[in-house]
Amino acid sequence: MDSVAEAGFPGTAHEGTAGTPTPGPPLPPDALIIIPVRNIVLFPGHVVPITIGRPGSVAAAQQALRDQRQVGLLMQRSPDVADPAPIDMHRFGSAANIVRYITGPDGANHLICQGDQRFQILEFLSGWPFLVARVLRIPEPEPRSPEIDARFLHLKGQATEALQLLPQAPEELLAATQTVTSPSALADLTTAYMDLKPEEKQEILETIDIAARMEKVSHMLAHRIEVLRLSQEIGRQTKAALDERQREVLLREQMAAIQRQLGEGEGAKAEEMAELSEAITRANMPKEVEDQARKELRRLQRMPEAAAEYGMARTYLDWLIELPWSLPEETPIDIAEARRILDVDHYGLDERVSICTSAMPSRIEKSIDGDGAAT
Repeated sequence: MDSVAEAGFPGTAHEGTAGTPTPGPPLPPDALIIIPVRNIVLFPGHVVPITIGRPGSVAAAQQALRDQRQVGLLMQRSPDVADPAPIDMHRFGSAANIVRYITGPDGANHLICQGDQRFQILEFLSGWPFLVARVLRIPEPEPRSPEIDARFLHLKGQATEALQLLPQAPEELLAATQTVTSPSALADLTTAYMDLKPEEKQEILETIDIAARMEKVSHMLAHRIEVLRLSQEIGRQTKAALDERQREVLLREQMAAIQRQLGEGEGAKAEEMAELSEAITRANMPKEVEDQARKELRRLQRMPEAAAEYGMARTYLDWLIELPWSLPEETPIDIAEARRILDVDHYGLDERVSICTSAMPSRIEKSIDGDGAAT
């Protein structure tokens, strides 16, 4: 079972792997215990879970619980730095209350932190086994003007549309967006739950002016809404394509069942392919043409009859087969038989003489030998 230390009960924080930290000198009134975090930006009024493992961070959290003090969550400039120095961190962060401290069975330390107020680092202090800094706490301005009100309504409409475009947006988040009345709270709420890079969220955290903050959030949200619209449209198109493909598969299965009932299934197709193969053999095609025809035949065998290209491939094969790849054998001209037929059909007509005469050169031409003499 996890060990839990509730904030507000001094002396109940669990030590973790760092042991009991050395208290050090008293903290100045404007100082905060700093906990560096990777890729996390906490906004005032929001709750975020954090896992800590560095000895300095564990000692900082435990000392804050003992003294019932807030901690300052400060994002590192680079998450790859294992032991960040002051220069490795941003200058703006959020003062937070540790709502819960949990030490897991594996020794991991988990914090549940609730943001309270923005702060700016003035200077880091030394003398403690963890990071401590003097900070300037930044109260949240709440100016009201026609411009602020207009931006507020526009941003609320954008946030509502973005949540409605999300496939599984929590109803509680949509209700919170619609009921919020503070422009700064709306800007922070929208940014906290928007799919943004940590650097972009840090930029919003550092923007103190409400009008400028809402303008930046609105610009980022407009881009996100466009992406969500396109994603939704792509999803509809994909679903329509899948539905059409499933319909085609169902129709082909039904067609195959009907063909089996009529005896026109695979057996009929195999017989048809065999006839085409035999026709290709009888066509006496040149070798390269026959190879191409048989390749097309194999492709046709693998292709379902309902495919759009089936008829085109079959027509192409029929065209190849029907082409006259070899000349027909010539039938010798029999002059005597031609004369007999003419005598029967046209006895006494002089035209038969000219017809027979016209047939003679062809016969004589074939009987000339290599020396040019007639045999």
